[in-house]
Amino acid sequence: MFKRILIVVLIAAAIFACSSSDDSNSGSVTNDTYNRTAMLTNIADNIIIPGYQNLSAELSTLVDSKNTFVANVNQTNLETLRTHWFNAYQSFQRVQMFQIGKAEEILFEEQMNIYPTNTTDIENNIANGNYDLSSVNNNDAVGFPAVDYMLYGVADNDAAILTTLSNTNYSTYLSDLIDRMQTLTNTVLTDWTSGYRDNYITNTANVASGAVNQTLNAYVYYYEKRLRADKVGIPAGVFSSTALPSKIEALHKEEDSKTLLLEALNSVQDVFNGKAINSDAEGESYKNYLIALDRNDLAEVINNRFDAARTKIEALNANFKSQIETDNTKMTEAYDAIQLAVVSLKSDMISVFNISIAFEDNDGD
Repeated sequence: MFKRILIVVLIAAAIFACSSSDDSNSGSVTNDTYNRTAMLTNIADNIIIPGYQNLSAELSTLVDSKNTFVANVNQTNLETLRTHWFNAYQSFQRVQMFQIGKAEEILFEEQMNIYPTNTTDIENNIANGNYDLSSVNNNDAVGFPAVDYMLYGVADNDAAILTTLSNTNYSTYLSDLIDRMQTLTNTVLTDWTSGYRDNYITNTANVASGAVNQTLNAYVYYYEKRLRADKVGIPAGVFSSTALPSKIEALHKEEDSKTLLLEALNSVQDVFNGKAINSDAEGESYKNYLIALDRNDLAEVINNRFDAARTKIEALNANFKSQIETDNTKMTEAYDAIQLAVVSLKSDMISVFNISIAFEDNDGD
């Protein structure tokens, strides 16, 4: 443990030295004439809205396959349902970072991806049949992780899973979970396309309620807390005395945990570069914003650190639970690489844009 702390201290010192030398021009820029409306338009029209549209479409397919499965519980329909669940889960990685507007209002993230799911709450809900999936008390018994448990964890093998899911109480709960995910997603998407988008792209003031400030805060928060800490740091034991492999994402389909992390990292980097969801085109972005403020050096550092983190992640076992249990050092090395970009985003970039962090930082990093 002492060795681990020493490594973190040395990395922090190196980051500080790098920031002091390579980022000598860091700090807020007073002559900021960048076209924020153009950047917000690209983020809204080519990233956020298409991202929610894709998720909505994937969830619609998931609902259809769920309905087919419930009507005819067999192995073929189970495999199709599992495939569509994971396709939707990957699409969710593209929008989870945008917890603003309606998504923030309805606690979209909390109702879609709190993990590990609480299997005791799920089983109690199924047993009594009297549940309110919208209750905050059920946030850890709904969403993608809950469906993960239903499709992979309710029994020890597929034959037993099929038998369990043939029970009406179980199939009803599975159906309600998936239907609610679709409803929540469509609620957020409808809000974006029925007025919120127009207000969003014109809300360019550099104030806490401004669209740039809110989006950037949500973006940095997601990278630091959801991607870095939840997906890697907590399971790897960075914040605890021991590793916690049971805290990985997709716990019951554990061989997919790496895929979800890579999708999340790719999504974060694509947003930084303004890359459209459904094409290779790049529009106005945080990268362009930095370049417009003569900080192309920082833009390059950020992309390089994303790439370095990806290299470390790609070296991991596809199954994070197995990776942590057999060679956790590689997980902590991936965490360290991810952490380097936190400094570039949260300290350097935020400072250049003259934006304040609006969320609490109390995890000791």
